Order: sequence, then C-alpha cells, then structure tokens
Amino acid sequence: MVQTDKQALLKRVDAALEDVRPHLAVDGGNVELVDVMDNGIVQIRWMGACDGCNMSSFTMRAGIEQAIMSKVPGIVGVEAVN
Repeated sequence: MVQTDKQALLKRVDAALEDVRPHLAVDGGNVELVDVMDNGIVQIRWMGACDGCNMSSFTMRAGIEQAIMSKVPGIVGVEAVN
C-alpha cells in the first residue's frame, strides 16, 4: 500500500471513530486508532473507562465495527490491542 493511500485510509477510519467517541466519552472512555492492517483489520486501543470494561466487546461489535465498516469500504473487522 502506498504511504499516501495508507494515510488517507487512516484518516477515513479516524473520522468514522469520531461518530462513536462522544458516546464513549459519556462514560469516561475513548478509543485510539492504532493501525489499519493490509488485511482490512482495524486495530484500536481502549482508553479511559473503556480499558478493561466488560462491555467493550459489545461496544466494539455493535458500535465501533459497524461505524467503521459502514463508512470505510474494505474494512473487514476491528480488534483491540494493548
């Protein structure tokens, strides 16, 4: 992947995360975009109250993954990293 293409992809994914961040902030949490892998997997890092929350897997599937996949073609999933 050409570097400028990767940077554009990261910006699109981060923009999609902006739709979710206010909802996370209500509970004192946030999410950081770590990377987008060549296989279409987005890597995120939970921050604040979301880090270690027992609802984070539900939030990832129902909120974050849906928000990103609906706005950024080619993304096939999301995974949390430490």
